[in-house]
Amino acid sequence: MRPPTISVAAEATRVVGAARTMRVRSASAPPPDRPVNEDFVFRFGPLAGVLDGATVPEGFDTGCVHGPSWYVRHLAARLGLAEAVRPTATLMSNLAAAILAVRADHGGECDLDHPGTPSSTVCLLRDGGDHLDYLVLCDSPLVLDAGGRISVVTDDRLDAAMGAVRATVAAVPAGSADRLTRFRRAVGVQRERMNRTHGYWVAAADPDAAFHAVTGTLPLRGPGAVRRAALLSDGASALVEQFGLLDWAGLLDVATAEGPGALIDRVRTAERDHPDRLRRHKPADDASVLLCEFDAGEP
Repeated sequence: MRPPTISVAAEATRVVGAARTMRVRSASAPPPDRPVNEDFVFRFGPLAGVLDGATVPEGFDTGCVHGPSWYVRHLAARLGLAEAVRPTATLMSNLAAAILAVRADHGGECDLDHPGTPSSTVCLLRDGGDHLDYLVLCDSPLVLDAGGRISVVTDDRLDAAMGAVRATVAAVPAGSADRLTRFRRAVGVQRERMNRTHGYWVAAADPDAAFHAVTGTLPLRGPGAVRRAALLSDGASALVEQFGLLDWAGLLDVATAEGPGALIDRVRTAERDHPDRLRRHKPADDASVLLCEFDAGEP
């Protein structure tokens, strides 16, 4: 029997001024065969986010006594504190402050220059009353329903970097005896490209990564106003990006009508029924969905 989807944030309501209401629903679950969830979803006042910690492949060193789940919990807490202390700062600035604070949380017992140091994607949304700020760093997409159009905000630099990884793996002689060698070389190349120009950027130990995020601001009033937004880890976005079982509009509709937990249930079914479509080395992944819905207010 599959374990039930774990919801880590209850539905909440916040009234902004007199015209807007943001409702938040979320769910997050580890794969059926692993008890530890390396994703984290959160909401602190107007700030909501999804973090996806990078799984450390078995047998690889990180230079750190902490793991991905520790990192995402601390990063979320530090983001909430940064937002409370500096509510008017940009999301990039608050993320940089949070990364720097987590660096100190390691307590001097870890090699934070190690290429395998714990890291996480970041997808943030901040309700500004009449506007919405967003930030996307690495492969946790943001799906938007605004002005009658469905769009997605992505950071595709990791996918581009993986092209170089695949080329390196292809250069290793084929054969089952070389599988481990090929995998180890792929991980090494990916680590070399993390938080580097012409590579990809992710939250880890270098606060400068925050300033390479994809950011923007959208209206919450008028004909182009945002009505719905879904923040996803790549384990959840796989329904569109890997399995092709939904488009982005369909994903939003399922999350809205059936709830984020039901969307994750569909991920688990897809992982079981369509393993041939996976583009990752693990058969199942942590999956997280945070859905924000906005009532129409005065123009």
